[in-house]
Amino acid sequence: MSLIAPPELAIIGGTGLYALAELDDVQLEQPVTRYGALSGPVHMGLFAGRRVAFLARHGEGHSLPPHRINYRANLSALQALGATRVLALNTVGGIGERFGPRVLACPDQLIDYTHGRIGTFCEEEGSEVLHVDFGDPYTPSLRRRVIDAAAAAGVGLVDGGCYGATQGPRLETRAEIARLRRDGCDLVGMTGMPEAALARELGLEYACLAIVANWAAGAGPVVDEQITLDEVLANVAAASAGLPALLRALLQ
Repeated sequence: MSLIAPPELAIIGGTGLYALAELDDVQLEQPVTRYGALSGPVHMGLFAGRRVAFLARHGEGHSLPPHRINYRANLSALQALGATRVLALNTVGGIGERFGPRVLACPDQLIDYTHGRIGTFCEEEGSEVLHVDFGDPYTPSLRRRVIDAAAAAGVGLVDGGCYGATQGPRLETRAEIARLRRDGCDLVGMTGMPEAALARELGLEYACLAIVANWAAGAGPVVDEQITLDEVLANVAAASAGLPALLRALLQ
């Protein structure tokens, strides 16, 4: 059991977001969970004078592909440290017209296309079977706080959108993106599920801040445009420039 004060907010960083540079007085915590090892140490520290926890979803060296992330361990560890609110930072591709590269979005819906991942805490013998309400996959009150914080900080943010969670780690074909568009998806990523559902089972408030790194295949103005890692990382860095100000406003 950690003796550190519980965080007011836990942040899970995605691709290109492996640390929170503004975090002061950092202590590393790595709780032992019944579900195995989490992605890496949880950085507990002060952000604008408020207690915050940060965990790199893929590991600090981006060593974990989306389907190998231990989502259950990550979330149960954050809960063990006293977190009740989780802000998930997800690097995504844009499908809808409002969701081009370098856009920040706070989606309100998702569709799960993943397979083979453990998506519940109800796996163990004797565990309670939970049929949690998931009609609104992101906590509406926390979403509203994120949206209001962005407005207060002067950070551009698209309110709403549907996140399509795909298996990865490869990117999608143009035909797959066309299918996601027909299904109503505005964004595509690989880590949105089962993380959101597991947070709901634990009773954690959970919201997604999607960082658009590129147009999804065939969705942009250049249909056959090739997506490069350098482009992705540059767009993530640019889109994340307003993140510290947004977080400060969120923590007020």
